[in-house]
Amino acid sequence: MTDGTVGTTGAGGGGEPESQESLRLFGEVVKSFRKRSGLTQEAFAPLVGYSVPTVASIEQGRRFPPSDFVSKAETLLDAFGAIKGAARHLSRRRGLARWFHQWAQMEQTALSLYTYECRLVPGLLQTPEYARTLFANQLPPLGDDQVEAQQSARMERQLLLRDRPNTAYSFIVEEHVLLRQLGGPGGARHLLDHLIEMADLRNIELQVMPLVKHHHAGLDGPLQLLETPENRWYAYSEGQENGQLISDPKVVSMLQMRYARMRSQALSLEESSSLLQRMRGAP
Repeated sequence: MTDGTVGTTGAGGGGEPESQESLRLFGEVVKSFRKRSGLTQEAFAPLVGYSVPTVASIEQGRRFPPSDFVSKAETLLDAFGAIKGAARHLSRRRGLARWFHQWAQMEQTALSLYTYECRLVPGLLQTPEYARTLFANQLPPLGDDQVEAQQSARMERQLLLRDRPNTAYSFIVEEHVLLRQLGGPGGARHLLDHLIEMADLRNIELQVMPLVKHHHAGLDGPLQLLETPENRWYAYSEGQENGQLISDPKVVSMLQMRYARMRSQALSLEESSSLLQRMRGAP
């Protein structure tokens, strides 16, 4: 399954979920120190650089805390190492595959994140219905609790798009992916509505690679590129039941070159938006 979502559970341990109890305990630690400091969630949220709903979700044990949240909360609340200590027990992201953990953690603080996808709508842009269709029809079949965990993990990751307005997100998606109508006509229309809404955000650029294109630079497959706060670039490539984090500067540079060429080969932002509107049709 693309975007690092757990496909199966088994001897390899890739599908072992994060303990909900450990998330709740971490949230209680943060809440206790926040109250000890005399801060409301509304006052605390801007200090750590996250929204009030995000802080509430972390304190309620419903969201995995980003690494920068942990370090900022520890410092701001003068927590004697308790918050960092509690975070060390959260080594796994519920609903995410083992091979995707490191990339998912890097996403939390990325300055730039570029994604080219030719198989499915990128996970960060999927609607709940789209994601659920993928998980519910996965082989071998998943249990209801696994489907819920995976959908929850995907929706949680999407909070990045709004929680980090200063991160530059670029997406290039093949037109045929949008024509597939995964989940049926109703789900496809909802997906297009969602993509149009996301493309209107200032920090998101969405381009469509046209269906008829004699050649383009992404024919070797999907790729993701990420810039860290230290301005170092990494790449990520994922297949079936595996993913590869790429740190070799020469390889990353080559993939950056390919992505830059794809940006010029895909429809412009305005043309892509117009295409989505036409595909959406009348309300």
